[in-house]
Amino acid sequence: MLELPETSVDRIIRRAGGIRVSKTAAKELTEIIEKYALEIATEATTLAKHAGRKTVRDVDIRLALKR
Repeated sequence: MLELPETSVDRIIRRAGGIRVSKTAAKELTEIIEKYALEIATEATTLAKHAGRKTVRDVDIRLALKR
């Protein structure tokens, strides 16, 4: 279930100093980022529901990151 483009993740790795990036490295980081993002989004959704909202706001994301 890869939703992020691997090319975008490849660019992130290169910006961090990677001169050459294998496809498997980009794919692995993509999977890790997506898993982490899903955990954050799930927590943010829970926080929004607890606040009585259907809309997840930036503040929910920030709070979810702190948990």
